[in-house]
Amino acid sequence: MTTMNMVQAINHTLDMKMSADDSVVLLGEDIGVDGGVFRVTEGLQKKYGQERVMDTPLVELGIVGAAIGMAINGLRPVPEIQFQDFIYTAFDQIINQMAKMRYRTAGRLPLPLVLRTPYGGGVRGGIYHSQSGESYFVHTAGLTVVTPSNPYDAKGLLSSSMDMNDPVIFMEPKRLYRAAKAEVPEEDYREEIGKAKLVHEGDKMTIITYGSMVPTVLSTVQKNNLDADVLDLRTLLPIDVDSIEASVKKTGRVMIVHEAPRTLGMGAEISALISERMIEYLYAPIIRVTGPDTPIPYRLEEYYLPNEKRIAEAAEKILNFR
Repeated sequence: MTTMNMVQAINHTLDMKMSADDSVVLLGEDIGVDGGVFRVTEGLQKKYGQERVMDTPLVELGIVGAAIGMAINGLRPVPEIQFQDFIYTAFDQIINQMAKMRYRTAGRLPLPLVLRTPYGGGVRGGIYHSQSGESYFVHTAGLTVVTPSNPYDAKGLLSSSMDMNDPVIFMEPKRLYRAAKAEVPEEDYREEIGKAKLVHEGDKMTIITYGSMVPTVLSTVQKNNLDADVLDLRTLLPIDVDSIEASVKKTGRVMIVHEAPRTLGMGAEISALISERMIEYLYAPIIRVTGPDTPIPYRLEEYYLPNEKRIAEAAEKILNFR
């Protein structure tokens, strides 16, 4: 075991995969000589060369398009989009090509491609470097959407994602890149795609969350001594319905926390899922604690992002509902 932050865990995983499989290639803006904006790929070009760790032009559409072509032709590319906010110019390739290649070829062409991108606020990146756009990808059949909340899961989930023969959007919460540290095995291991993790157990309430909000929720639960299940989804598509159902049936009260905007966010989908399948088990309305339906501000992030105060107030409201 070695203590790692998320940057180190992801770098370590990419290094292991590249060492074990010559078909794994990395491409993206500034990922080679500079190791990326967040230094996630630092040292890998020096070790594996420019043919396997490629600095690309500032053309996201081209990065994803090239990666699709590589995957079709037998490579296992891991492209990086420098900030998730920049991914929108590549939407045609992601939505119409990457997500649909297996379907449109009747299963003849798999697409082993993991698209990595840092997302979310908390680092004062402003409106073009802080967005949480996971709902766009979750809405698209053919994609798998993964977001770790800690270094241990980052390594295990990335390893599993890179084993897949279908495309994965691997969303990395940038505010946790160096804030979260954990003991991470140096050997290879996997965390199951599509399986949530119960990170705190309780009986009175279920709090469903993921990514950067997991540490915030856990801190709130511990400081306020809340008797709550905390479910870290880890995979947003496919979502772990069984784990959600088991917890909701046990507690009967539900809060969903995410930093993305409220309207049509993951909270809306999960609320509908629970209402359709488990409404007879609920003792109180489902409450969402989310970012507002506005662009994320530069100087007022602490008011935009869900915080311990808002989560604690929502918990009190749920627990006191009669």
